[in-house]
Amino acid sequence: MNWRGRRAWGASLILILVAVIAALFYRQSRSPVDPPPSVAAVPAARPAATFVDESSCAGCHAEQAQAWHGSHHDLAMQEATDATVLGNFDNATFSKDGVRTRFFKRDGKYWINTDGEDGRPTDFEVKYTFGVEPLQQYLLALERGRLQAFTVAWDVNERRWFHLYPEERIDHRDPLHWTRPAQNWNFMCAECHSTDVKKHFDLSTGSYSTSWQQIDVGCQACHGPASNHVTSNSPGKQDFSLDFAAADATAQIETCARCHSRRSVISSDYRHGERLMQTHLPSLLTADLYFPDGQIRDEVYEYGSFLQSKMHAKGVRCSDCHEPHSLQLRREGNQLCTGCHNAGAPAARPSIDVSGLQHKDYDSKAHHFHEPGKPGSQCVDCHAPSRVYMQVDPRRDHSFRIPRPDISDRLGTPDACTECHEKRSAKWAAEQVAKWYGPERRQEVTVADAFAMTQGAQFDVSGAERASRSPAAQASPATAAVTPDRELQRIASDASMPAIVRASAIERLQAYPSEAALNVLQSATRDADPLVRMAAADAFTLFPPAQRAAVLPLVNDPVRAVRLAAITSAPPERLNANSIAEYERAQLENADQPGAHINIGNMRASLGRVAEAEAAYQTAIRLDETFSPAYVNLADLKSRAGDNGMAIAVLQAGLDAQPTEGPQTAALHHSMGLALIRERRYDDAIAELRTAAKQSPTDARYAYVLGVALYDTGKKQEGIATLEQALRRHPTDRDLLGALAAYARDAGDTQAAAEYMKRMSGASN
Repeated sequence: MNWRGRRAWGASLILILVAVIAALFYRQSRSPVDPPPSVAAVPAARPAATFVDESSCAGCHAEQAQAWHGSHHDLAMQEATDATVLGNFDNATFSKDGVRTRFFKRDGKYWINTDGEDGRPTDFEVKYTFGVEPLQQYLLALERGRLQAFTVAWDVNERRWFHLYPEERIDHRDPLHWTRPAQNWNFMCAECHSTDVKKHFDLSTGSYSTSWQQIDVGCQACHGPASNHVTSNSPGKQDFSLDFAAADATAQIETCARCHSRRSVISSDYRHGERLMQTHLPSLLTADLYFPDGQIRDEVYEYGSFLQSKMHAKGVRCSDCHEPHSLQLRREGNQLCTGCHNAGAPAARPSIDVSGLQHKDYDSKAHHFHEPGKPGSQCVDCHAPSRVYMQVDPRRDHSFRIPRPDISDRLGTPDACTECHEKRSAKWAAEQVAKWYGPERRQEVTVADAFAMTQGAQFDVSGAERASRSPAAQASPATAAVTPDRELQRIASDASMPAIVRASAIERLQAYPSEAALNVLQSATRDADPLVRMAAADAFTLFPPAQRAAVLPLVNDPVRAVRLAAITSAPPERLNANSIAEYERAQLENADQPGAHINIGNMRASLGRVAEAEAAYQTAIRLDETFSPAYVNLADLKSRAGDNGMAIAVLQAGLDAQPTEGPQTAALHHSMGLALIRERRYDDAIAELRTAAKQSPTDARYAYVLGVALYDTGKKQEGIATLEQALRRHPTDRDLLGALAAYARDAGDTQAAAEYMKRMSGASN
């Protein structure tokens, strides 16, 4: 488990939605029907299956049990004993940021002496091991039933202690400290490391009484509760609600995706065999998680990548490559791939569409241009490059894409070629590929180009990547005549694209509201894929209430995640009492997270229930005093009620609660600047707005407000320079273009004003 990076909360004058927590699935009872003529002839309905002790499974399934024994699922979580603890607890020490941590044994138990919640050195007992290879973490118990994942982990291969965040200075006040909510096992980790986990959080006391049926990932974690199976006179697949060998691969893939995906839980009512989005919300290809071309950036696991692949589109499923009990690969080396990609008839299952496969020898130098047995000759070297997470854990990209060093050259994305050829450039690799396969291939505008046009506005990329995104680096004949909004509309409407790509394009369209974009969203609300419908429902939030009414049919969507997104976006006055009550009940399933209470507060505020909204924001602050969106929303509530002085006090309290200044405080400074403008304290306001823009340089809104404030307070040249600098990063932002057009017109520069207006018109078409 790893919570990578620091959250950079976006600022806005409107209420900020920071978490999506699902609605409960509202089931209407069927009308009674007459009983059949012969009741005795109808088999009695079987009771709902429940979880059972799995000790008897091996009696009938010895081969599967043997394969599972010792697997990463088997060892996902264990009680801390001499047989399970791999780290050096022989008074070993590890020091970082002035904190000396000691690992030792006492009375037959394992202990860690380190800084606790108050920053003081304290002894903590290791309750459980977490994972087994290539690293092992340890779970330490804190009061109120909390288990916390310690952030100094054991490197199993190198036999050393190491810190998961080596480049960051972290003390007990930091959100990444091991005692903080980001490292909480009950919420962050438990579901995927044990079987039939029940979180059991009590909001009134802030405590957990989390339970599980089995400490590790057992048979029923994937197959579902087995009570009907073990009591059946003729046990078989019919005793379970899903068949992993069914022709449709969806059930198997989404069962694996429950844990092998970057996702959030939207309901605790997980039912094996139901669609994943009834209970979980998979992440889209956002800029903080994926590179513009869809390659993995942050710790996203496999599902989001696999959804982009042609293999997924053709019916390939997880167990085609991975043995599901041992988790090992089905075959070694290139034999894993050549089982289908070969010169003869593809040896694929009947449900896999092999019509597009070329019958050629892929495992040859004629295809990969590398010496057999050397790096570059393995299929995965080029088509599934790896990226290291948690400092020591390499994971392969499961999009299985064809290498595109030409894209890497102009967009700064990772390049499989230069992973091996470290001293070479992506440009060199692109030239080599052009020699091998021809210079005319792939000159079209790609999804990567379209997403890269909006990427800077979503995520503060690394310095090297930012440098690669200069106008010269990005220029190409294919992209010179296109605009991001039109390309996003094209991608979102292209039924041949993977659903996750179309949904991600729709998500990005929120930055370009227009009549054309609205038409795309309206069409997407009727899409067959729930991921696309959900993204469309979310995107409607930026449109006026009259236009958001188009999302109302999705309030009754059969898929829970879609339904919740529609409830959030629909005009509040058009929602009935049942929908609102359902929505609030759903938030409380994740009552341990401040974001859930932000959602409740936002809903109540939109309905004019001000006192109840304030209570929800205060609850969010009580759960996490550093949670800046709660202060921003509460201050906005106070300001709208006419108490601007109290709004300033709330924002100052939020700033005082932050352990450090940085992107996480930008929203607070921005809101403080706006509040000070209302008090006519212009110099103080500009200082706050300037700080917000500096701390979150990728947010166009911060730069726009700062530029306008500077201009309106007499610093016209500095204001224009601020807007022009922001426009270079966000060349199609309508607010920036409109302001610059107005200021050019005021200065008598009609030519410049006309040019800005022309660009603004192009951005809205």
